[in-house]
Amino acid sequence: MADTDDVTYSSAAEYDNILHGKMTPAIAAQYLREERIVLRTFGDVLREVYPHDDILRRLTDFFVAEEPNANSASVQRRIRNWIADKHPPQNREDIFKIAFALGLSESRLNHLLGMCGDYGIQYRDGRELVLSWHLRHNLTYAEANRFYDSLPKADGVEIFTPDMDRLTHEIQYNALRAESLDELRELYAEYLPKFGKMHFRAYFYFDQFLKQLTDPKGYNDAREESYSAETVMNLYLSMHMPSGKKRDRYTLVQKLISKNWPNATSIKNIRNHKEDVSRKLLLLLYVVTENEGVVMDSFDYYDESITLEERIENHWYMINAMLNDCGMVPLDPRNASDWLILYAVSTDEDTPMSERLEQVIKYMFEDPCE
Repeated sequence: MADTDDVTYSSAAEYDNILHGKMTPAIAAQYLREERIVLRTFGDVLREVYPHDDILRRLTDFFVAEEPNANSASVQRRIRNWIADKHPPQNREDIFKIAFALGLSESRLNHLLGMCGDYGIQYRDGRELVLSWHLRHNLTYAEANRFYDSLPKADGVEIFTPDMDRLTHEIQYNALRAESLDELRELYAEYLPKFGKMHFRAYFYFDQFLKQLTDPKGYNDAREESYSAETVMNLYLSMHMPSGKKRDRYTLVQKLISKNWPNATSIKNIRNHKEDVSRKLLLLLYVVTENEGVVMDSFDYYDESITLEERIENHWYMINAMLNDCGMVPLDPRNASDWLILYAVSTDEDTPMSERLEQVIKYMFEDPCE
């Protein structure tokens, strides 16, 4: 089994020169536009979780064995592209295969999944539950497949009730206690009616944040109509982010920050449980609402003795606690969008975080030719 230590990222305090009020929004935008941020790529994370020279051989041998009809040269070329960040894998199943091929721990698998999407292992998904259990017990991918093929399958209908927001954590905890295949089979059968792919815990935070924007006066009755998704987007979330324009002239960082920026349609779909909450939207809502009572503060923000560094550190830990609770990867200052969020929260109490974020985006995407 490969080294199983967690992959961790540095504390926000290490980014003192960038985050502690020493960059104006205009300079921060220029910093991003010029791509001076050293981005963490999928290849970087792959080499972090498996820092050994035989990575290409192990992955190639594994995938060739799993894809007997594939051309071995083509498989090797695909894996070289993954490592070189030319075409990172987009399929979650490929990430699980990588974990089995390299003998990774679940925590390292989570980091890889987080590089290709918003979420780590979804224990409420029957297949991912089985795969992660076999990985933890040093069994093979083939053994996991044979076991999963012997099980009944969920009907694919998502059932959402308020008491289900902790269900994934419950299944994960019980899976850790399952020591045999028979116990795993019993666990699978117990939760089969509740299996699905939606992430309810993330929806809990989304709902709490959104209520502050759709009902800003807190009436919750007939005296004031709640804001629509379109109004919320226009008032709070658009942030001067360009839409409907050609992006061929964008820098890589501009493309990464603007990619999957929320819109009214996505907010409606999330509210109707037709779409998962994106990590980018969750972080954006944290900033826009100033985290009013959603994630527990560790001190009183109006205490004048609290330093800016302590305030930033508090945001760092609260945001990461929320992300971890949702099964998402922690903040990474080498992620362009995360860097922007960290810049937004590194503000004094007189400047709203949302204003700081909006100013950077405005400068970053303004067209000097217009």
